Amino acid sequence: MKPVWKVVGWVGGALGAAVAGAAVAQTAKVSHQRKTATDSLADEPLGQLRPDRESTVAADDGVPISVEEVDPADGGEADITVVLVHGFALDRRCWHFQRRDLAELIDPRVHQVIYDQRSHGRSGRSAAEASTIEQLAHDLDAVIRSVVPEGPLVLVGHSMGGMTIMALAEKQPDLFAERVRGVALIGTAAGAVGGAGLPKSVLSRYNPVTLGIGRLAGVQPALVEWVRRGAKTLTWSGIRALAFGDRKVAPSLVDLMEQMINGTTVKVLTEFLETLGTHDRYRALAGLRHCEVLIVSGDADKLTPFSHAERMAEEMPHATLVRAPGAGHMVMMEQADLVNDHLVALLERCAADRGESRKKWWRRA
Repeated sequence: MKPVWKVVGWVGGALGAAVAGAAVAQTAKVSHQRKTATDSLADEPLGQLRPDRESTVAADDGVPISVEEVDPADGGEADITVVLVHGFALDRRCWHFQRRDLAELIDPRVHQVIYDQRSHGRSGRSAAEASTIEQLAHDLDAVIRSVVPEGPLVLVGHSMGGMTIMALAEKQPDLFAERVRGVALIGTAAGAVGGAGLPKSVLSRYNPVTLGIGRLAGVQPALVEWVRRGAKTLTWSGIRALAFGDRKVAPSLVDLMEQMINGTTVKVLTEFLETLGTHDRYRALAGLRHCEVLIVSGDADKLTPFSHAERMAEEMPHATLVRAPGAGHMVMMEQADLVNDHLVALLERCAADRGESRKKWWRRA
């Protein structure tokens, strides 16, 4: 065993040295980029909004899911519940602009449920074998049953969160026929994730690089995370390039993205890769035929390109397809006003289309 640990230690030292050298070269550049960029959100309390209630929901395998609830800002009774489901390597803070603005609506008034997926944010750590989109759908079902057991719903998912909603529609079609009035799929895909965007080889546990990193993270997590922290300046630049379409995006948005991604361990990242690579739920989209559907995608999205949105729209002719010009994968942060405008329109359509044909659940102004 001793020679193995020597090799691991040597690799760690070499990685650390490489990272340190690269970081020194990049620090001044990134610092300059941050200082010279105009940060229109410098006074925005990104990721710091306080909920009205917090709770913990036990998933069916016992993993604790951390949940927040936000009530209408005017104190009025909510007419509909919106459940916001975040994506891979993120947490509930990515919905900052949506939770801020939806709370101000008065017609309809909105009750928001925002939670962290398993192994993300403040939710509990999952077993590797349960790090699947199928299990995430079970978790979403558990949150709905525990926090909003009755009443109309609109489900909003970004990236892996959108995939979670599709998986739930596949498993619980009656829920979508009876309670789910609308679905918003943002920066996501129904399948073939490796066909456009991320290379399929990256989304496989059999990739030797992915496998090696996963194993090293399993035996020496502190080492892997130390190397990652040493690469902070490189990470910041990479996040800006991959997550956003506009290189002039507010630095504070990149900072928040970096915080969320760095809050997800490398081990967790590698455990979820396979389920992303095998995700194929085009047939599940049929379960959304009873719902108002909104599809939003940035045409500069490098992770789930706009072609994925177009393919989903072909499968759901009744859906509203929105192209966000110049936006990247984090479109709901980068072009929050555009996304929120369409979310509000979705909520209004849900009220207008369903209010008369089902039990009355909304109030006219």
